[in-house]
Amino acid sequence: MIDLPLLRDCFASSDAKIVMLVVDGLGGAPHPDTGKSELEAAKLPNLNALAQRSALGLTIPVLPGVTPGSGPGHMALFGYDPLKHVIGRGALEAMGVAGVDFQDGDVVARGNFCTVDANGLLVDRRAGRIPSRLSEPLCRELDRIKVDSIDIRVYPVMDYRFVLRMRGDGLSDDLTEMDPQRTGVPLQNVKALSIKAKSAAEACNEFVRQARQLLMDEERANMVILRGFSGMPHMPSMARAYGLNPAAIAAYPMYRGLASILGMTVLPTGATFEDELDTLEARYHEHDFFFIHYKHTDTAGEDGDFDAKMKALEDLDSYLPRLLDLRPDVLLIAGDHSTPSIMANHSWHPVPLLLHSKWTGGERSDGFSERTCARGSLGTIKAIHVMLMAMAHAGKMSRFGA
Repeated sequence: MIDLPLLRDCFASSDAKIVMLVVDGLGGAPHPDTGKSELEAAKLPNLNALAQRSALGLTIPVLPGVTPGSGPGHMALFGYDPLKHVIGRGALEAMGVAGVDFQDGDVVARGNFCTVDANGLLVDRRAGRIPSRLSEPLCRELDRIKVDSIDIRVYPVMDYRFVLRMRGDGLSDDLTEMDPQRTGVPLQNVKALSIKAKSAAEACNEFVRQARQLLMDEERANMVILRGFSGMPHMPSMARAYGLNPAAIAAYPMYRGLASILGMTVLPTGATFEDELDTLEARYHEHDFFFIHYKHTDTAGEDGDFDAKMKALEDLDSYLPRLLDLRPDVLLIAGDHSTPSIMANHSWHPVPLLLHSKWTGGERSDGFSERTCARGSLGTIKAIHVMLMAMAHAGKMSRFGA
């Protein structure tokens, strides 16, 4: 754990390799028509067989009852207390996109294109998930916006996402967000939470006003949402804390940004999970810890598409043999949070966890699901303790105390 310096003398270097597969939005909830969650309804022969030879449990990303964003959920899995180590979503996006000019003193925000109706009520928080080929020209238009005394730049990220970067004297990220997190209501103005944030709030609201004028004739992306305001983060290094040589493989910019902030080596990869596996196989000899990210489960869950999330899980299952063929000393299959399709959003539900090593003999489970993990030997643990379990199973921890 990053926040327990007394344990650092226990971490031991070895050749053992740890692979942490983070399945975004992994957890689900029973569908009212069938009583089965997405994990229970999907056909997962490889994952279910692996579960029978592994240790199972559930993780709590932040606190019981607290619904986490993807940033805090991932931070916890890497051993960072998300209530102590806070990174705004804007910084995660900005650090993960090549070419973003982001430095100390700047304030960045995660931007979404969105859809509003004639009355300004929010219809779609993601503008129908418009693809990059449609959003990038719109970002170029937004990049032309001028605000007095503040240098504003707009950078496309992926699909409906962009980064807003503000640069000027005395800026602060102590700002409220625009996103009401539901449709049918108006967007919120950005407000300063302190006197020093007043100029940044005014600049954001002026940017949004001009963006609306530029976008009002668009069919879907006719407005923007700003959230996740952040200055340049400075975090303890995961590599130094654990004595690891960690690498990250993620197609989505935000997760590359997070890994970079935490001191991982971010390996170039393509846009698909198959590309990520290609990168893992090609670079497997270079590092002893790999974080690899799978996104499609979360996307389907947020869209409220139960069948699509099942399909995303089944697709992931088909790739599992490639991971197992590498024979990692420790394989973790975890989630940053639950995204039940029946809720069409992140949720507070504990997240399934699988840990496989030579020390896991199996638990005669019926497979890998929320219910089987609830009965597993790992119990229900804080997500910040997952890395300690991984290090122990990899033989990378010595005894604590005499």
